[in-house]
Amino acid sequence: MTYVDGFIVAVPTANKEAYRAHAEKMLPLLDEFGATRLVEGWGDSVPRGELNDLYRAVDAKDDETVLFSWIEYPDKATRDAAGEKMMSDPRLQDMGEMPFDGSRMIYAGFEGLSEEGARGECGYIDGIVLPVPVANRQGYRDFCTVTAAAFRDHGATRVVDGWGTDVPDGKQTDFKRAALVQDGETVVFGWVEWPSKAVRDAAWEKLMTDERLANAGKDRPFDGKRMMFGGFTPIVDK
Repeated sequence: MTYVDGFIVAVPTANKEAYRAHAEKMLPLLDEFGATRLVEGWGDSVPRGELNDLYRAVDAKDDETVLFSWIEYPDKATRDAAGEKMMSDPRLQDMGEMPFDGSRMIYAGFEGLSEEGARGECGYIDGIVLPVPVANRQGYRDFCTVTAAAFRDHGATRVVDGWGTDVPDGKQTDFKRAALVQDGETVVFGWVEWPSKAVRDAAWEKLMTDERLANAGKDRPFDGKRMMFGGFTPIVDK
């Protein structure tokens, strides 16, 4: 199953085109080193939370937009080898200054836990980050199976959930701090792909009354109050 490097980034809103161009410069390297896909999702509908949210995850400023991004690899071995090559490749230094504050970017590695559907036209993304007790891994997988079926029935093309296996500590920001992770928990990074925002919006109206989601939510294997989520428009998907 797919292994994913997941990222949350705060980018000055005025730098949208510069960020897109910078990300696309990475594509030849990622392809050479075995990555199968890079997606950069520009924040479109990202709500504020009471305990935590994706803005606070990266200390986003008022003039910044939050991005939900990931790189897919066929397996962890390919991802690990790619990371080593990337860090020592001189071409990385030739790509110029990053159009965002890299010190606030959070990233981690996630092994595939649940994946339903196949890659197709992706016009909109619902992204989630949440803490899950390690002991509830199977329970969370079962939860994903039920909810993914509902999403797919209402028009989603692909639903993916990744289980945090390489979640580093950061100096200023990181996934653990963002998700308010407690002892015995790890971070899940997941997303739903939709063919368009219109399909997604129509689907959510139906999903709010779908008994499968209502029943799954009665005994969730995680603390939903610490779940962070948002809607994103892909600006890079290759």
